[in-house]
Amino acid sequence: MTSQVSSPAGQAAGTAAGDRPTQLPHEPGDKEVRRLDRVIIRFAGDSGDGMQLTGDRFTSETASFGNDLATLPNFPAEIRAPAGTLPGVSSFQLHFADHDILTPGDAPNVLVAMNPAALKANIADLPRGAEIIVNTDEFTKRAMAKVGYETSPLEDGSLDGYRVHPVPLGTLTVEALKDFDLSRKDADRSKNMFALGLLSWMYNRPTEGTERFLAAKFAKKPEIAEANLTAFRAGWNFGETTEDFAVSYEVAPASTAFPPGTYRNISGNLALAYGLVAASRQADLPLYLGSYPITPASDILHELSRHKNFGVRTFQAEDEIAGIGAALGAAFGGSLGVTTTSGPGVALKSETIGLAVSLELPLLIIDIQRGGPSTGLPTKTEQADLLQAMYGRNGEAPVPVVAPQTPADCFDAALEAARIALTYRTPVFLLSDGYLANGSEPWRIPEVDELPELGVQFAQAPNHVLEDGTEAFWPYKRDPETLARPWAIPGTPGLEHRIGGIEKQDGTGNISYDPANHDYMVRTRQAKIDGIEVPDVAVDDPTGEARLLVLGWGSTYGPITAAVRRLRSAGEHIAQAHLRHLNPFPGNLGEVLKRYDKIVVPEMNLGQLSTLVRARYLVDARSYTQVRGLPFKAEQLATALKEALDD
Repeated sequence: MTSQVSSPAGQAAGTAAGDRPTQLPHEPGDKEVRRLDRVIIRFAGDSGDGMQLTGDRFTSETASFGNDLATLPNFPAEIRAPAGTLPGVSSFQLHFADHDILTPGDAPNVLVAMNPAALKANIADLPRGAEIIVNTDEFTKRAMAKVGYETSPLEDGSLDGYRVHPVPLGTLTVEALKDFDLSRKDADRSKNMFALGLLSWMYNRPTEGTERFLAAKFAKKPEIAEANLTAFRAGWNFGETTEDFAVSYEVAPASTAFPPGTYRNISGNLALAYGLVAASRQADLPLYLGSYPITPASDILHELSRHKNFGVRTFQAEDEIAGIGAALGAAFGGSLGVTTTSGPGVALKSETIGLAVSLELPLLIIDIQRGGPSTGLPTKTEQADLLQAMYGRNGEAPVPVVAPQTPADCFDAALEAARIALTYRTPVFLLSDGYLANGSEPWRIPEVDELPELGVQFAQAPNHVLEDGTEAFWPYKRDPETLARPWAIPGTPGLEHRIGGIEKQDGTGNISYDPANHDYMVRTRQAKIDGIEVPDVAVDDPTGEARLLVLGWGSTYGPITAAVRRLRSAGEHIAQAHLRHLNPFPGNLGEVLKRYDKIVVPEMNLGQLSTLVRARYLVDARSYTQVRGLPFKAEQLATALKEALDD
């Protein structure tokens, strides 16, 4: 979905959700409409209840309305976890606002619980006074016993601190579809659309996009399409007519949060795929993806396979090793080679990454990090592959590392990784994670003339004159500024050359076991990476009086920034810096770190960046870490940073 925003950039001052709302004028007899500055909604149910689809549709309509937003899908690793169990709960959280926001929110204001498991799995996250919409049809003795409820939470007083709306979603949906030739079981499957219609009424969301989506999705099954549309409209009408929902809410568009432009809602994986296509077009190179499906990276393979019209070729290999081998072969042949994976796949690809280092060919390794070790938590987020990306190969095999900070930023990070790979003839790691991959936010679609120029000059002629005057092509004769070797397309007359994994002689590329040559080549490859031009790290220190610096990387950007804003609004002086480039570090990082008395590094690992920073710059960088498979909460970080300030 796209929406036009033509207001200047800026941030609206807003109060926290739950503060006293402004009542909008309404006609006598109409239901009350209250204005809020932001809302956090969580849809939760069985993995088969369509919670991801419901959340995605609500998000799309919210994006088209013009709100700023951030999302957090959360689902089981199993394709179909046991129904009605706590491990089988799937949820989708959406935070939307009339001002600039940075995270999916700490605590939901509204929980839609489709069954007892969904209620029990999520109730601890709700603040007192939050609204709970409960599908009462599922609160049978058997279903409640399955998750440990001895008595019904709808009747025992345990929910007295919340505003509970008991709604028999299944019964109402079946009644709405009674004129359709559907079994009760099939009709009940549309209850997520009933819930979506109800929430769309509660928060004055547009409906046209969802109606078009349902008509297109079930175009070959018109009766199913009409049934879902009917359930969706019935949910809207239920909100309009029932006495249980006496108030609806409005969250105005975030007209001051965005620069002018055309916007769409985008997930991190989709932004990454678009960034790779844009990079290949800017470089005028075909894009070749060699990949093996793995959660949470598979969406990039799925998306790129749709873009053959842009010269994209996708190869779903039989395993991770074949995937990267094909991508490296494509790079040798003159394509922009890409492989996508997660942590377990990186382990399998490590030998070929080392080969790419030795061959000095451009190759993008996209690692969408997830919980580990081993299979770990396939559908949960973590950023614990940093040291693996830095050092997870045999021998001295340095590789540049780039990390996006938001879902939309994945587009720019892909372009930056491609710039480094093509300019310096090196494999490059791009470290995203499950939170960024599946989360979404508004993205301003850039103009083509705003994209970086990535043009590549292939070798066309011999580049060296031998002692006898003969012209020859030396594949490892380097550019004196970048130390990049020439990129020669196989089959170019006169440019025949040898490559392989055994050490090369400097210049000629011939096999060499000479100790001095090996030492020189190792140091030269390291110097090439160390010499990569990257922008200085920017420091956000408005007053210049801060003595504590919060240093982050990757997806911690949103929670860190939200926490820093909270502390500043309370009168604290605190500085923030966020790293896009992790190898090499920005040239000014050492000087920045030495300006502050205290440095705190929040990470979703056990302190990997802080280890690198302490070793490189000899500063006392303190770690604040978690490995729960979930992103940090802003309040959690704000509390930890306040303690560091007071220490």
